[in-house]
Amino acid sequence: MAVASKKIPAPDKVRIKTALLSVSDKKGIVDLARALADMGVKLLSTGGTYKALVEAGLAATDVSEVTGFPEIMDGRVKTLHPNVHGGLLAIRDDADHLAAMEKHGIGAIDLAVINLYPFEEVRAAGGDYPTTVENIDIGGPAMIRASAKNHAYVTVVTDPSDYEALLDALHKDGCQTPYSLRQQFAAKAYARTAAYDAAISNWFAEALAIDMPRHRVLGGLLKEEMRYGENPHQKAGFYVTGEKRPGVATARLLQGKQLSYNNINDTDAAFELVSEFLPENGPACAIIKHANPCGVAVGKSLKDAYSRALACDSVSAFGGIIALNQILDAETAEEIVKLFTEVIIAPGVTDEAQAIIARKANLRLLVTDGLADPRASGLTAKTVSGGLLVQSRDNVVVEDLDLKVVTRRAPTPSELEDMKFAFKIAKHVKSNAVIYAKDGQTAGIGAGQMSRVDSARIAAQKAEDAAKALGLSEPLTRGSAVASEAFYPFADGLLAAIAAGATAVIQPGGSMRDAEVIAAADEHNVAMVFTGIRHFRH
Repeated sequence: MAVASKKIPAPDKVRIKTALLSVSDKKGIVDLARALADMGVKLLSTGGTYKALVEAGLAATDVSEVTGFPEIMDGRVKTLHPNVHGGLLAIRDDADHLAAMEKHGIGAIDLAVINLYPFEEVRAAGGDYPTTVENIDIGGPAMIRASAKNHAYVTVVTDPSDYEALLDALHKDGCQTPYSLRQQFAAKAYARTAAYDAAISNWFAEALAIDMPRHRVLGGLLKEEMRYGENPHQKAGFYVTGEKRPGVATARLLQGKQLSYNNINDTDAAFELVSEFLPENGPACAIIKHANPCGVAVGKSLKDAYSRALACDSVSAFGGIIALNQILDAETAEEIVKLFTEVIIAPGVTDEAQAIIARKANLRLLVTDGLADPRASGLTAKTVSGGLLVQSRDNVVVEDLDLKVVTRRAPTPSELEDMKFAFKIAKHVKSNAVIYAKDGQTAGIGAGQMSRVDSARIAAQKAEDAAKALGLSEPLTRGSAVASEAFYPFADGLLAAIAAGATAVIQPGGSMRDAEVIAAADEHNVAMVFTGIRHFRH
């Protein structure tokens, strides 16, 4: 049953007389406390925060003096007491609350500056089970929630970046905070505890191998507010989850204007794809447009890999995203700046290459300091009307698969390498996907079509166009390997690929008409292998 409100109006201004400071992140806390003390605010504090204030020469009262009870159990119990929570939750204009405060000797707390044990950081650093559990804060969230609920009278600050705004308000209004500011801080406080609890619940699910817990909550920290979303009339923000896996969320922007919503989405797709190629196995480049690759290649050098990727579809590459699996060098940078490009993302960049990229002021350059592990576990999420679709990351890599030859002719060693290469790409192409590859280079990519036959034909046409642009006598699909990210439901898609010149096919298999498809391959002396794994990407 809902609790009825006494409908006591919130005051506009509330004077700060007593502040409770209890923080894990000590950044700026001494300066804040000193400014509060200079305005005559009484300081209450706990544990390490109290020690930091006293060492800085500030007069502070330990919370144990307020509760009349010492901090016990290694600090697990120190603020869970009526003298603290009563001081935070009391409605100052309610006669019954005031009487209870007077009867029990509870003093009002007007400002709560609290941040939490670093659970997310400990989890991200791979802390063991006991250490991670010990970094679950109990008293902090309780005080934050109490303060935020009573924001009519209490100002709660959970983020050190808000200290300046708090002090600005206090200096402006004679050590008072306006109701609008208290509301804003309360909203941030509940969002913070929600994200904190989400991190804890998701860690438990991961640690206990609970794939789909009854309640799934995803939390994030706003990294930046976007100018707009996919389209100018949509609002958007970029939130980071704290996952330390290298990628667009953790990358450093060395130059260029703010990334847009679409830039981030496409750059993530590009970097995830190029991370399939280990740098020790040679240079690789992926060029992405609208979250789909328009060219991917390996090469003798990074410049060679870029040039070969560009050759697949130089028209679509205009205004695209370039992802590299090795440190960007000057030779490659000189080639890249010849074409209009939105974003370059790479594990690193040489000083010479950075100077070359700087000629293009609007070209964004992101450095990740590493590649994303394609085998890493994790979650992906997508909203639908009234719901949230959550799944584990597609972390299957072709090198780990047991490929099964199903045709009379087995693939040659070079065909097998191109098969694997093409299937890596297929994992990152929107379904239906068909990819032709030859000698470690995409020859044609067909993406996102309703029919697999259409994808095969579009990819073949892309190869024809590329051949004409390069002055080649025939497209690279001649003698190529072709990958399909899902099974061929009929032989028609395979026949379209064979017509384009493919001599080897890699696909998951599993269709009711596999026998028909295998027979068509055998009839044309085409080698085919089944992976047993599909890579739908919607």
